[in-house]
Amino acid sequence: QVQLVESGGGFVQPGGSLRLSCVASGSLLDYYAIAWFRQAPGKKREGVSCLSNKDGTKSYADSVKGRFTVSRDLTRNTAYLEMNNLKPEDTAVYYCAAAGPGYFYCSDSDDYDYWGQGTQVTVSS
Repeated sequence: QVQLVESGGGFVQPGGSLRLSCVASGSLLDYYAIAWFRQAPGKKREGVSCLSNKDGTKSYADSVKGRFTVSRDLTRNTAYLEMNNLKPEDTAVYYCAAAGPGYFYCSDSDDYDYWGQGTQVTVSS
């Protein structure tokens, strides 16, 4: 069973950047589609981005398009979320999640079986 550990969160001013990492262990990341979710206080968990391992398609929520980039490095068994031009409304706990093993297109949170513990991102002046 794959395990996921997020890191890279922190405190940043509006307009700043962070890169989140999601290290997978116990299985090869190539066998899983990867998604990033976030949950802000008082809000439902929402999808941020995903990377399909079926066709390589990357998808983004409208609120982060043009600012966030999802990627993976299979040699390191790690997925990343590069976040630029951060805004206060990006403040949330960010989670990586995996769907598999298998080959999948991006989907909603019900399709992801494995989750990391989350990493806090705080954007404030």
